[in-house]
Amino acid sequence: MTKHLKCLASLHMIDANFMQSIALLIARLWMAKVFFYAGLTKIKTWDSTLMLFEYEYAVPVLPTEIAAYMATAGELSLPVLLALGLFTPIAALGLFIMTLVIELLVYPGTTEHYYWMILLVILMTQGSGKFGLDHFLKKRFL
Repeated sequence: MTKHLKCLASLHMIDANFMQSIALLIARLWMAKVFFYAGLTKIKTWDSTLMLFEYEYAVPVLPTEIAAYMATAGELSLPVLLALGLFTPIAALGLFIMTLVIELLVYPGTTEHYYWMILLVILMTQGSGKFGLDHFLKKRFL
């Protein structure tokens, strides 16, 4: 019985910030994976990507080619920042806006998008945690 109490006591001593940082790292890596793979798919078959943007996605505000370039650039650059934990709130904001556009204009009612947006809002408000470059740069320069 005392073993179990000691174990519980040691778990209680784990720093809450450490656990939060692990959760933020997992969220960052998960979102980075989702969007980066989407970007890789787009550059792998660029002609298909342009057709998708013209006929299926049909974003009403932007010309097809510009929308395709912007989405692909965002899906390849922002996830890298997210994975590194560099400019995390800004990267998460960019991916949030992209997800919102997808949800509102392209594939409305996709439950998965809501989960992504929740994780991205958490990253926007909480930052990278202890396991991101933001944390190390803040410690070093501020």
